[in-house]
Amino acid sequence: MSYSETGSRGGATRPAVVGFAQSDCVRRTQGTTNGVEMLVPTLAEAFEQTGLSKSDIGFWCSGSSDYLAGRAFSFISAVDAIGAFPPINESHVEMDAAWALYEAWVKIRTGEVDTALVYGFGKSSAGTLRRVLSLQTDPYTVAPLWPDSISIAALQARLGLESGRWSEKDMAEVAARSLADARDNPQAQRSGEASVADLLDAPLTADPLRAHDIAPITDGASVVILAAADRARDIVSRPALITGIEHRVDSPVLGARDLTRSPSTEMAGASLDVGDVDVAELHAPFTHQELILRDALGLGDGVRISPSGGVLAGNPMFSAGLARIGEAARRVMAGDADRALAHATSGPALQQNLVAVMEAQS
Repeated sequence: MSYSETGSRGGATRPAVVGFAQSDCVRRTQGTTNGVEMLVPTLAEAFEQTGLSKSDIGFWCSGSSDYLAGRAFSFISAVDAIGAFPPINESHVEMDAAWALYEAWVKIRTGEVDTALVYGFGKSSAGTLRRVLSLQTDPYTVAPLWPDSISIAALQARLGLESGRWSEKDMAEVAARSLADARDNPQAQRSGEASVADLLDAPLTADPLRAHDIAPITDGASVVILAAADRARDIVSRPALITGIEHRVDSPVLGARDLTRSPSTEMAGASLDVGDVDVAELHAPFTHQELILRDALGLGDGVRISPSGGVLAGNPMFSAGLARIGEAARRVMAGDADRALAHATSGPALQQNLVAVMEAQS
């Protein structure tokens, strides 16, 4: 399903991002897997930014995974971070919270509410993440072979190298830029300065991937607040108006698609006006996947890619995609960009992809 301003229904309400907060990206937190300990201060920060309170929110939607949490209905326990009384209008998606934002966007777009709060959380350190993610593959033909997420990505990277679509130097350049940009991100889990040559001298983790090619295992949470355009100006001086949003899905059968491309991202970008963006926050857990996404979206050299450092600087499961939307919106709200693109992914080898475009509200 997609939406853009050029094809919008007359009189429909336009949503805008008015607030964004996220916890520090850390390798391990002592909190519970329901995310409450991470969410309470993050929600408080979002409310402080916007001057809103719980009673001002018309709809709440979260993104997380009961399987990752290791307990049934962990998202219900997470509601403790909000407070169970008085009753709230609440929903949940078993996906990255970027897809929860889409549900909240629909609520505002239809005029059912004029404010919404979206949050996502994940405690990846509670188990063996590579093994957990292997179970998102086809349960009959793939999962029984236990191909972990990094091994699948390594196969994808090797296909690109062998076909000449990218080089190991290209991948190292992505890592070097991301880590350098992350030095300005106080929530980053890892950052630093390293030459491309030094990165290429590092040992292999899963041929052809090195440690810097792989997003770290991260615990974290993020929160985004949306408001209808006619109310957004009362909350923040420069709202980030969502002018287009779309999500598409590729085949879950790894052998049925060209893993060196992302057709679903191409289709999502083609249906939106992604040209002339200043900034693009891309959800690329592996360096070569950023190269695929940049090509799929047609992002030129003039676009600043993931100035936050992206998920190579911190990759909290089920909130990293939402954080890409928040980081892109933050640039617009701060006046650092007039138009920004955000991307979120889910599934192995960029199987599912969501693209959103935001611009300063006029």
